[in-house]
Amino acid sequence: MKQLFIFCAIALFNISVWAQGTHSNKDFTPVYNNLYTPVKSQGQTGTCWSFSTTALLESQLLKDKLGSVDLSEMFTVRNIYVEKARNYLMRQGTAQFGEGSLGHDVIRAVATYGAMPEQAYPGLTEGQTKHNHSALVKELKSYLDSMLALKPLPSYWQTGFETILDKHLGKLPGAFTYDDKIYTPQSFAKELMKFKADDYINITSFTHKPYYSNFIIDVPDNFSNGSYYNLPLDEMIQSIKDALKNGYTVMWDADVSNNGFGQQNGFALYLSPTKKYDYFNTATPEEKWDASIRQNLFENLTTQDDHLMQITGTILSKEGKTFFTVKNSWGNVGPFNGLIYVSEAYTAINTISLVMPKAALSSTLLDKLK
Repeated sequence: MKQLFIFCAIALFNISVWAQGTHSNKDFTPVYNNLYTPVKSQGQTGTCWSFSTTALLESQLLKDKLGSVDLSEMFTVRNIYVEKARNYLMRQGTAQFGEGSLGHDVIRAVATYGAMPEQAYPGLTEGQTKHNHSALVKELKSYLDSMLALKPLPSYWQTGFETILDKHLGKLPGAFTYDDKIYTPQSFAKELMKFKADDYINITSFTHKPYYSNFIIDVPDNFSNGSYYNLPLDEMIQSIKDALKNGYTVMWDADVSNNGFGQQNGFALYLSPTKKYDYFNTATPEEKWDASIRQNLFENLTTQDDHLMQITGTILSKEGKTFFTVKNSWGNVGPFNGLIYVSEAYTAINTISLVMPKAALSSTLLDKLK
């Protein structure tokens, strides 16, 4: 994941260029505005995959009238760190070990380990107010490499690994109280959240694999080899529209380093990578796009797995153009307090993957996917 470094570069670029113009909500008309919880900040971490997909689950709780629950992103992150450590060790250090994962890992983690509210496990040690995993990841990686140097692998490796997690994220509670009831992570997911992993589906769109089948998506952060259903590009975009129309939200995994993504400016457009834009607005003409252009940008590594966010609705610009409303996890940055309005063209070209409830899909598409 490149999002931390990208965000810093974007912010500096926006100060010098995008400050020439401003946008406000009066420039847009809401079409679908589905339920979502407040914008959060992932801080100096590469854990957008947890923030975005956790936000998806929080929205689903609101839609299902199960309450507004602030779920702990760091409980999931901690469990996934252990999984990535085991993968790194078993592959003898040849696999990637870092902060990144994909949205399906959250769905799988909740099914495997359960979930907690933020109040039970904020993932912050005493005195901390913001997440910062830069020292944590370095220490974890150094520890794993030291274990590999001891071959045969010591049986106590996980105990030492979790001691480091305790130091940086805090110790895990065995049980916790929420609304005057005692839960374990597993009972919280089952009883309060009514969570079922089978309720969710992973979607992507690429031409190098057969449509309407699933395949393991080829990006570095897919350490757990999650598979995604492959749709034609227009049907992938339509699946987002159908979900939003039906009151659901969508986890969006995309490239945000390509030209045209402007969190500080409040919107994203698909613009030419070869042109210099002193300033652009929602009326700026976008580049033509199709599945072959998208595929080429993916295969030449222009479009990469940068950052994961949550699509919550759609709006119309004053020119009558449709934008997706996207909830980011960089805090209340930009004119829309942490939201960004993303064009259909930018979404089509830059999407890596989606996670959404199966119930959000049309019956026609579900039949195609069998």
